Amino acid sequence: MSIDRTEGAFRAGNRPAAIRSHRGSTVLVICSLALAGLSGCALTPSGTKEEQARMHEAGKPYEEPFEQRALPELPASPSWQDVLQRAFLANGDLEASYFEWKAAVQRIEMASAYPNSNLQFGYSYMFSSERMKSFDRQTFAFGFDPSMNLSFPTKVQQKGRVALDEARTTAERFRTAKFDLQRRVLSSWADLQMLEQKRRIQQEQLALSHLTIDATRARAQAGGVQRDLLRAEASLRTLENNVQNTEAELTAMRAMLNGMLARDPNAPLAAAAADVREIAATDDQILAVAVERNPEIAALAHQVQGRTDALELARMQWIPDINPSFMFTGSVSQAVGATIMLPTTIAEIKGGIREAEAMLRSGDAMLRQTRSDRAATLVATLVALRNNERQAALFETTLLPLAERVLTNMRQSYASGAAMYLDLIEAQNMLLDTRLMIVEARASREKRLAELEALMGTDIETVVPSAAVVASPSASNTLPAR
Repeated sequence: MSIDRTEGAFRAGNRPAAIRSHRGSTVLVICSLALAGLSGCALTPSGTKEEQARMHEAGKPYEEPFEQRALPELPASPSWQDVLQRAFLANGDLEASYFEWKAAVQRIEMASAYPNSNLQFGYSYMFSSERMKSFDRQTFAFGFDPSMNLSFPTKVQQKGRVALDEARTTAERFRTAKFDLQRRVLSSWADLQMLEQKRRIQQEQLALSHLTIDATRARAQAGGVQRDLLRAEASLRTLENNVQNTEAELTAMRAMLNGMLARDPNAPLAAAAADVREIAATDDQILAVAVERNPEIAALAHQVQGRTDALELARMQWIPDINPSFMFTGSVSQAVGATIMLPTTIAEIKGGIREAEAMLRSGDAMLRQTRSDRAATLVATLVALRNNERQAALFETTLLPLAERVLTNMRQSYASGAAMYLDLIEAQNMLLDTRLMIVEARASREKRLAELEALMGTDIETVVPSAAVVASPSASNTLPAR
């Protein structure tokens, strides 16, 4: 009977210790799960999901490795739309710009990850001659890495805003790269078309020059002036040189364009018949759209916003950081503590604030000057484009009909014996010279139009007369199917 009372008393006396041991194990599990769950969260700023969606939509063409992509094959006589679409899908510079944007988007979660410090787990076992349970000799400690302070949550949120601003800036750089590629491709395509037509016209001029040589030689043999023959031979050699120069320029231009399309430099590439791209918008509407959508200005604006957020982050360094900790020794003791990191690096904090203020002032000045420069460049490009249009219209509607009338009259005069054969050849040369001026004026106009689109940050076809401002600047980050 006494033995039973003794056993009962022993069990009753140890029940609190057993309960404390069970509670200690429960606390250990709860703390471990809580810290593990906390380590996977991120205090991402508002707008992060939208930026990620824009990035994923723009990156669909680059999801597969380049070696596994099926690039569109160009037809025998491709249009400028065919060439431009392949360039968007194949050009490595544009793809690299996209992945820079993607990397910047990934840095948003990295910057706003919370907690920003690694978890630390400590364990110790006490050796003693005292009679203690094994569990009571063990000490468990949880906290954060003392080499990296646990930042105050508002600081982490602000870092995320700075990273988001940088991602938006990089997105505009991707858009800048897209329109720069479009400008280079369309300019090269206009040059290719111009050189092919120029070569055909020069070949016709060369054929007329051979006829001139024959006629002049016949006149010289009949007692004509010898210097006319020498002048005709010099003109023939000059035209032959011009044809060879045009052939070399055409080969070089084709190789450069093939390079932008990820094709063999010597691959055949014949430009389709030149078609004039119409401009329905007025100059005022074009200027208004350019102010809204210029990708370089938009990138600088996001950069200024990022520097504004960076200044606020520098000021937040005055906020102390707190490193919490938790520790318990078996069922003997439990303790919760915190280490407060006071901002005592005053000179460094003040220097960081002054640096952020200076960078913000620099960004403001750069944005202001870029607005002024791009506005001037836009106006100059628009004036040059309109002048090219005026020249082309003059050549097509006035000079070309006059040259054709001169040639018709000269043929009639030659048929009636009132004009010489050389006069007829000269009239034909005048017509070819007029056609050549039209080709060059058209090519210059298309190149100015490509430059104008790069400055506007949008395609000229999207600027309709009924609206001076189109969709938001972010809308053109995706590759257009032109």
